[in-house]
Amino acid sequence: MPQTLERATQVAREAEAIRAQADQLPERAAEIDHRLVSLRTRAQALTTRAGQVDPVLSELRRRFSAACWQDLQQVPQQAGENVRQAELKLKEAQAARDAQRWPDATSLLSTVRALLNTTDEAVSAAGDRLRRLNAVQKDPQQEIDRTRFAIRDAQRLAMTGRTTPDPRHARPLDDAVARLDQAITTLDGRHPDYWHFLTETEAVRQSVARVVTQIREERGTASH
Repeated sequence: MPQTLERATQVAREAEAIRAQADQLPERAAEIDHRLVSLRTRAQALTTRAGQVDPVLSELRRRFSAACWQDLQQVPQQAGENVRQAELKLKEAQAARDAQRWPDATSLLSTVRALLNTTDEAVSAAGDRLRRLNAVQKDPQQEIDRTRFAIRDAQRLAMTGRTTPDPRHARPLDDAVARLDQAITTLDGRHPDYWHFLTETEAVRQSVARVVTQIREERGTASH
């Protein structure tokens, strides 16, 4: 008797779970349909944007040294391949949705999204590279001033409340000054590697930011 009751309870529980799932089906289907449509639209838009990378690359090749664009060479081909893969996965996701294989559909849509995100980043990187190289070619001083300002700001902070800076802070800041000066010398010559210059100044600002964080953390700890 207890076993029969237990079985009946179990059956009732399972029936309730199935009913609850069935209630969620329209909602789940609608959500997956929405994602299918939005990812298809995004894949089409990326196909168009990927087609614009070649003209960007040819301008980079024409105006800047090879070191400035070499790592972007594969972008058009890779973007095309990624979008093709995404479209295949979308077809599979549609089939899974039609067969109500919800976990499969969801998993495939996540793969599509990851593929499109990667493509988006690569395609954006080419346009962003040209924009940044144009800016630095036109006026490198802006980048130099921005980096010098970050160094001076950190040096002021290192000296606050002290007569001499802590060597642990002073040394990396002195290195940052030397590294910036070195980066500036690379702008001399006929075809400067502007991309190397930009990555160097960015790296200098990051190292300076680390020193600033370290000083603030130490002072925060000391004041508690």
